[in-house]
Amino acid sequence: MAGTMPARIVALLHEAGGPDPDAVLAAFATRQLAAGHRVRGLVALPHEAAPTGRHMVLGDVADPTSRYPISQALGPAACGCNLDPRGVADASEVLRRAVREPAELALANRFGTLEAQGRGMADELLALMLAGIPLLIVVNTRYLAEWRDFTGGQALELPPSAAALQHWWDACRSTAATAG
Repeated sequence: MAGTMPARIVALLHEAGGPDPDAVLAAFATRQLAAGHRVRGLVALPHEAAPTGRHMVLGDVADPTSRYPISQALGPAACGCNLDPRGVADASEVLRRAVREPAELALANRFGTLEAQGRGMADELLALMLAGIPLLIVVNTRYLAEWRDFTGGQALELPPSAAALQHWWDACRSTAATAG
């Protein structure tokens, strides 16, 4: 329908073995920052091998020197999830800052285990949504039902594709320019 506002919340759907959504999201953020847009948020950096499992780190898209480790060393015999809730809490400050500034576009690395339980960065995601700031986030399809509940089914779901993201972002900016 002509004249309808594009969704302000977008989930990049990720399936095991599919295209790397983190690389797509990071490259998109880099392009938009270079174009002069106020993009804020977090992207997952490439995993580093560690003797105690994957070493997961988030990067602040607006400040490449700011990195937030979000994994904990559980020991060589551990086989559970090594996600560190304290690291996630530290990184969530970047999303709170995106609301305060405010950003033109916010990126969040994941809606995952913690967020599906109402923890992690769930409060920050809701604050971004309530502020009306366009939000891009990666959602693994195993959490799709919880994501849809979390957003009330109001999010657009896209494949991790640079072209799809750019088309959505262009529509958001066009609608904002027309309304403003």
